[in-house]
Amino acid sequence: MNRSPVLEAVNEEAALEQLHEMGCTDGLPVVIPTPDRVARMVLAMVHAPEISLGQMGPNFGECTFERLAACAVMAGCTADHAPVVVAAAQAILDPRFDLTEMQSTTYATAPLLIVNGPAGTWTGLESGYGALGPGFRANASIGRALRLAMINIGGGRAGQSDMALLGHAGKFTMCLAEDEENSPFPPLHQDRGCPAGSSAVTVIGADAPSSIMINVDADDPTCGDRVLASFAAAFANPITNNVALGGGQAALALNPDHAALLAHLGHTRRSIAEGVCERAVVAGADFAQTAGWMRPPRDGEEIRCFGDPDDLLIFVAGGGGLYSAAFASWCAGPHRNQAVTVTIETDLSCEVPGMP
Repeated sequence: MNRSPVLEAVNEEAALEQLHEMGCTDGLPVVIPTPDRVARMVLAMVHAPEISLGQMGPNFGECTFERLAACAVMAGCTADHAPVVVAAAQAILDPRFDLTEMQSTTYATAPLLIVNGPAGTWTGLESGYGALGPGFRANASIGRALRLAMINIGGGRAGQSDMALLGHAGKFTMCLAEDEENSPFPPLHQDRGCPAGSSAVTVIGADAPSSIMINVDADDPTCGDRVLASFAAAFANPITNNVALGGGQAALALNPDHAALLAHLGHTRRSIAEGVCERAVVAGADFAQTAGWMRPPRDGEEIRCFGDPDDLLIFVAGGGGLYSAAFASWCAGPHRNQAVTVTIETDLSCEVPGMP
């Protein structure tokens, strides 16, 4: 496979303007992907630059390690971030992720990256207060690298092939670690089949997070049920795709206080998912009062957001307090918005050029 061509500019300032003019950025300044910088990032990815991870839709560009490394450099990644970027790229290239359709829809969907295991620590990924906000290099850079790959390799440019009508800030980057230290449950990736002690990234196409206000009262015997009902209400809105289309997946971020309460009441991740799915129901009559339905509801029909508790990804993140967060989803594409979990390779090595 041919190597990528090299652009030329008189200096880095001119190079930055050239990349902006070519539509190769996300609108923000980028680190110039010089040959030396890209070569070092390829080295951190521990694969030959011309090897391809697959074709990235909707333009079906070959996602070679060299091209992915260039996007990681532009995003501001360090060498430590490289294995997570590679695993995230593998996740969205999995056919179950429906990347081509996701990049082309009018819905405001973006990859949400949830990192588990030691990789979250040694990359510096934040899992607590403000984890999806500004201020954390790893969170910002790793998610941004994936977006720049979706733009420059996949061709997902706003208004051309990325047809999201409005978009949201998570389309720049939406990446965090699960707060395993403060979680009363096993790490998310273990519940999804990864061995204990491993590192993994789970990626799901998601809307922007919606805050769920819950005032915890441990002395109230009904509090647990009301918490589950609150989570369910965040998804069981007649105007969400989770109701209008159904059959897809979604994500729920529990803050540590809410997770601790539910665990104290005997809940597991599975029982929380079951409780939310059981309650995430909209009456057909209420659905018919909105303009979002795709078919007339039948008399007495109840419309469920989720077909199976496995369709709700639950993880612990954020600061303690009033708010957890729901991530609604698109629920479309051939695989209906499936999440994909990929193990992060942390034991690869290579020979450093120039060393004896």
